[in-house]
Amino acid sequence: MNWEDECFLLSKRKFRENANIINVFTFNRGKVAGLVYGGTSRKIRNYLQISNKLHVVNNSKNINKIGYFKTELIKAVTPNYFNNKKKISALISICSLLNALLPESQPHKGIYKSYEKFVDSLNLENWIFIYVFFEINLIKELGYDTNLQSFNDATENIDSFKKIKIDSYEYEVPNFLIKQKIPKSITNNLIKKSLFFTRSVMSNKFFIPNNILFPKSRIILENYFN
Repeated sequence: MNWEDECFLLSKRKFRENANIINVFTFNRGKVAGLVYGGTSRKIRNYLQISNKLHVVNNSKNINKIGYFKTELIKAVTPNYFNNKKKISALISICSLLNALLPESQPHKGIYKSYEKFVDSLNLENWIFIYVFFEINLIKELGYDTNLQSFNDATENIDSFKKIKIDSYEYEVPNFLIKQKIPKSITNNLIKKSLFFTRSVMSNKFFIPNNILFPKSRIILENYFN
């Protein structure tokens, strides 16, 4: 089975002496694993960086067996932020979440476009709030809608917090998430509580019920805003 597509690199691990097995998030086919021969060579390993955008050509004799990837770099993402621990952490966090939660070979174009939007926002001052909205969208696209808009109260300040109950779980939610507007003030407390809310929802709805370990990289990101 042969196909080609654009994708983001979610994970990689060494396979034998000179190859890598990588997981990519493709636009048309969702999450797919493939074998990259020569993946440990200097030429290829330099651009096989988590979250980089690639073009892949897949060759596989059997749909049930892992295919062989030929890869080319479309856009270097990670190297642009090597000097910014928070942004690198956010990129690794997203890739870890997608790698853990996305089903194999099922397209999720809405999530893909949302991820592209986040990558394009990384040079904005409010990039971390766009990250939080990415997680809200991810939760919805994976089949669980928090329906935060139903808790909206026009009289409440966008920078305040509200305690709500969703499916017997109680959460403290920043009002900007309920109002779906990015706040003007950026404080560590607001960011921390936003990330804690989305982590709690993902844990309660996806990770704990399916006995999946929550990515450590996502917790590291949250800790940067203590």
